[in-house]
Amino acid sequence: MKFAQTRIAPTPSGFLHLGNAYSFLLTKAFAEKHGAKILLRIDDLDRERYRQEYVQDILDTLDFLEIQIHQGPSSIAEFESQWTQQERRPLYQAALEQVQQSRLLFSCTCTKSQILQIDPRGIYLGQCLDRRMPLDKNEAAWRINTLDADFLDYIAYPDTQKSALIPEEASCYVVRKKDKNPAYQLSSLVDDIYFGVDLIVRGQDLFPSTLGQLDLARILGKEEFAKTTFYHHPLLKGPDQSKLSKSAGAFSIRQLRQEGKTLRDVLQLMGKSLGLHEEIQSFPEFSELALP
Repeated sequence: MKFAQTRIAPTPSGFLHLGNAYSFLLTKAFAEKHGAKILLRIDDLDRERYRQEYVQDILDTLDFLEIQIHQGPSSIAEFESQWTQQERRPLYQAALEQVQQSRLLFSCTCTKSQILQIDPRGIYLGQCLDRRMPLDKNEAAWRINTLDADFLDYIAYPDTQKSALIPEEASCYVVRKKDKNPAYQLSSLVDDIYFGVDLIVRGQDLFPSTLGQLDLARILGKEEFAKTTFYHHPLLKGPDQSKLSKSAGAFSIRQLRQEGKTLRDVLQLMGKSLGLHEEIQSFPEFSELALP
């Protein structure tokens, strides 16, 4: 199997943790095995949480992990002048205008607390569908009606054709946020198509996003996205089996570096988090043990 390009796509909203490093190294392992180039795509549409120090942390972490980037920024200045998502806003706007032609688009003014009141799991059940609010309504997000969506075909690594319905977690996904900025589902899809990404390595927690983006690609007529191969890897967990989080500073790679830890130390930590019996001593050993 040969792939043209895969990508590493962190958000500059906090210092990267061990789970991020695991996903990055797994992407490198896939790229080396299948001859793919690696794109660094830093997702910075959330400008309220954006910090230059987080961009530098991404660059420092990739250097520490010995991951070679073939396309993307190598400095903060280069990122802000050439690679920021702000430069691709016309592409997102064009996609939003195309989505407006779909009868599946509707406005929603629900807050997170309102959604939780209706469903304690936080799953949106389409409560604004029948309100038929105008799309230009103030403080309204744009959602896609997925309640009657068909099965979606996708390619799971290595080369398995599968089919699934959009899960509840991604039901009526948002394509434009209340602040009128494009939502993750739309911007990530547009970027992957723009950069020619044909192999996406991401956590199992993003499987609902994968199906949402496949649905959106179908609405936009971007059939090429359906040819993308996906691998959804298990998530590293903390000692209490909770999901690692940047906001909680869990297992920060920056902190590990400051403590003098080496790449070998980090690989061993990953092996323990994954419950492997063998100690990982090098990247080739990591690739052999982590790749499916």
